[in-house]
Amino acid sequence: MKDIPIGCLENKYPFISAYFSANKIDTASAKNQSIMQLFDSYSDAYIEENAIDKDNLIAGLYAYINEMSSFLGLDEDKLETLTILPGQDKNGQMENFGEITIQAPEIISIVGPTGAGKSRLLADIETIAQKDTPSRRTILLDGKAADRRMRFSSNNKLVAQLSQNMNFVIDLSVQDFLLLHAESRMIENSAEVIARIICAANNLSGEHFERDAPVTSLSGGQSRALMIADTAILSKSPIILIDEIENAGIDRHKALKLLQAHDKIVLISTHDPLLALLANRRIVIKNGGIDKVIATTTDEKQLLIKLEGVDNSLQLLRQKLRLGSNISEKDFIFTHD
Repeated sequence: MKDIPIGCLENKYPFISAYFSANKIDTASAKNQSIMQLFDSYSDAYIEENAIDKDNLIAGLYAYINEMSSFLGLDEDKLETLTILPGQDKNGQMENFGEITIQAPEIISIVGPTGAGKSRLLADIETIAQKDTPSRRTILLDGKAADRRMRFSSNNKLVAQLSQNMNFVIDLSVQDFLLLHAESRMIENSAEVIARIICAANNLSGEHFERDAPVTSLSGGQSRALMIADTAILSKSPIILIDEIENAGIDRHKALKLLQAHDKIVLISTHDPLLALLANRRIVIKNGGIDKVIATTTDEKQLLIKLEGVDNSLQLLRQKLRLGSNISEKDFIFTHD
């Protein structure tokens, strides 16, 4: 970093201008110089007058870049695998599996009766559990245990969670809301990214919205569509946890495919057979523990095609109802064998 031109550093890390200003380092005419070249150009008198300590300033610059990059989520590496090691069920019995390794961009569904412990598994992954939760499970990232900073830092961007209950309280338009997120990520082509997110969100939702619509005016389905698109396209979180979106008012198949297309590891808790079969595998929860892991079979994939036909027909019927049209039996285009 000592040999990189200051202009290049500022392009990559725009926030370092604040560090230079705070330390009274004028870089305006030194964009093509490295930080060391700039310091070497200072006279001894200037260094003494301004109490410049080259080594401390460079060390401070390294630390500042690392801290700000961590805060903004710029230093996150791509996650290849997430591994679940067994813990115990509600009776303290050992879970019935060796380990579950999930490879990006795999989709895993989590199924089981209400109260069985699906949300507990999602919570274990969200907190990157290390045998310190009621289930006593261990979560590994790329085969390694997470350290305390990774687990408990408020800047941890490894996991994003989406739920059925999403409502905005911030008084901004959709565009301004997305611009705020894009600027926090220091996205250079923010206008292009925002346009992609809005287009993707409208593709997921049955109710289109404009970029100048207040986020507080969005319906539940529109809100979830916007957050799924934002998470897929703009968020750096490599792990996405979804808690029961079967009644979310969005195209669920498109939503999962969008997340998968952006190399996310997706785990979704569901009672919906369509969502369960869209996954590569499904984890079956019983009595608080993981009872089995089932790979989706070829026969189930054929059944999925029929279920998607039913779902597409229901989506069309919903749209006709929204538009105030009458519906009839002929609108149900899917036919059973």
